[in-house]
Amino acid sequence: MSFGTTFGTVRVITHGIRGGWLPWGNISAGGTHLHHYNLGIGALAGVGLIAVRGDAQYVGHPAVAATYGVGVALIADEFALLLDLQDVYWAKQGRISVDVSLGVLTVLGLYLSAAPFWHEIARVTGRHARERFTR
Repeated sequence: MSFGTTFGTVRVITHGIRGGWLPWGNISAGGTHLHHYNLGIGALAGVGLIAVRGDAQYVGHPAVAATYGVGVALIADEFALLLDLQDVYWAKQGRISVDVSLGVLTVLGLYLSAAPFWHEIARVTGRHARERFTR
């Protein structure tokens, strides 16, 4: 959920900044443009820190999972830049970022929608196997 929401929101914001219909511009530090994948890397670093050194109550917390999805979306949206090490976000080569992000969304959607089915198949298959070996 957080991946798809972030991906869509970032796409709208970047188009708004480029089109000039949003009242703000790009994020910069000291005159250097900060790409949103930098924020994604920071989010994943924070989630990793919680996973490695966090209290047990935070490790599986929904906010941590949501932050992970946000971080991955921010990185995936600029995948082409990371792949080519060139700012190709608005170029034809930037389409690979959209393709990767949509691919991730598709795989996650397929997994999440089919998981109950496969879990039930595994449960039934395991029960039949146990019954066969206990006879």
